Amino acid sequence: MPITILMPALSPTMEDGTLAKWMVKEGDTVASGDILAEIETDKATMEFEAVDEGVIGKLLVAEGTEGVKVNDAIAVLLEEGESAEDIATGAVADTKATPSAPSAPEPVSAAAPVPAKPDGQRMFASPLARRIAADKGLDLSLITGSGPRGRIVKADVENASAPTATPVAAATPRVSATPEPSAPAAEQTDPNTIVRIYEDRSFTEVPLDGMRKTIAARLTEAKQTIPHFYLRRSVGLDALLAFRSDLNAELEGRGVKLSVNDFIIKACANALQQVPAANAVWAGDRILQLDPSDVAVAVAIEGGLFTPVLKDAHQKSLSTLSAEMKDLASRARDRKLAPHEYQGGSFAISNLGMFGIENFDAVINPPHGAILAVGAGKKKPVVSDDGTVTVATMMSMTLSVDHRVIDGALGAELLQAIVDGLEHPMALLA
Repeated sequence: MPITILMPALSPTMEDGTLAKWMVKEGDTVASGDILAEIETDKATMEFEAVDEGVIGKLLVAEGTEGVKVNDAIAVLLEEGESAEDIATGAVADTKATPSAPSAPEPVSAAAPVPAKPDGQRMFASPLARRIAADKGLDLSLITGSGPRGRIVKADVENASAPTATPVAAATPRVSATPEPSAPAAEQTDPNTIVRIYEDRSFTEVPLDGMRKTIAARLTEAKQTIPHFYLRRSVGLDALLAFRSDLNAELEGRGVKLSVNDFIIKACANALQQVPAANAVWAGDRILQLDPSDVAVAVAIEGGLFTPVLKDAHQKSLSTLSAEMKDLASRARDRKLAPHEYQGGSFAISNLGMFGIENFDAVINPPHGAILAVGAGKKKPVVSDDGTVTVATMMSMTLSVDHRVIDGALGAELLQAIVDGLEHPMALLA
C-alpha cells in the first residue's frame, strides 16, 4: 500500500519546520538515500533523504510552507505496481499537513459577559478558544486552562472531551455588584490588541521565522524559569595584548592571526577545568557535571544567532581554537551547521566588545549553567599598588549564573580563574 512520508524531526528540539524546496516532483522514481527536500528548521536548512524506494505519487505540502509540524504527512510514495488511484485520500487526510491561513482577528465585544467558573471566580479565555467552544458546544467553565493565570487557549478547547450536557449558550451570566478586575497582562499583550493600538500609525509587519520564534520561546523560558544572578569583574588586558602581538608576529608565516576572543575562549575552558564543580548543567531533577570543557560562543547572524560549541576546548591550542571558531562562525552565518555543532556545552560566551559595548548582562541559554558577557577593552585611569595613577586597558565582564547549578562563592571562584587566565596569558599555553 502507499507509504506516507512524514515531516522529519531533524533536531531534538524541532517541533515544526519550513518545507523550503522539493528536490523531486510527482511521478519521479526515488531510491533510499535520494534527497527528497530541503527543510528549514529553527537553526539551519537541511536535506531530507528518502528511506524507502518507489514513485512519488503525491506531494501534499507546497514549497515554502511554514509551520509544518513534525510527523505531519508531506508526501505519498507509491510502491511497485501501485498507481495514484491507490492513494487512500481519506487516510492521508488524517495526517496531511494542510497549512491554514491565520485566523482573522476576532473583535472583542465590550457588551459580552465575562464567563465565570462554578466557584464564582473569573475565567479567562482567548477569543478563538471561546469561538471553538461555542461551535463544539463546550462549557468553558469546566475546562482547565493551560495559559498564563489559567487562561483557556485554543489547544485546551481542542483537547477537551465530548460536549458537556450544559452548552455554553445556556450558561447564566453571573451577576455581581463588585466590578470585574482589570484584564491580566496576558490579555493586555494579546497580539491582536497590540495591533489595534497602532492601527492609526504607519508600520511594517515582519512575520516571525522559525529561528526568531525559537529565540523568543527559549529566552522567555530562560528568564522565567532560571534564577539568574550576576557577577562583575574588570580585567587588565595590556599583558594579553602585548603577548598576542608577539604571537601573531611569530605565526604570520603560517597565516594564523589570533583574536582576543580566542584567548577568552581558552581562558574560560581552562577555568572550567580548574573549577570543575562549575562545569555543570541543569537537568531538571539533577545536575550533570561535565568532564570536558565544551564552550559555546554566540555568533550573530541575520535575523538571530547561533551558539556553536567548541568541544574539548581545554585540550586545544589557541591556533586550533581560532581556526575552528572561524569555520563554525562562517558556516553559522550560512546556516550550514549540523545540530550536534550548536547543541550541548555547559558554558557560553557572548562578546559584544567589537560593537563598542562596555558591559551588559547576557541571558543564560538552557541547560547551560552560566554565560560570560564580554565588553570592549577601554583605556582607563587605574590606581596601581604603589598608589600611582596609570593608564591601562580594562575590559568589563559579567558572569550570568544559574543559581540552581552554581552558588555565589563558586561563581566568584570561576570568574577569578577566568580573570587570572587573561591577566597571565602565557599560562594558557601550558
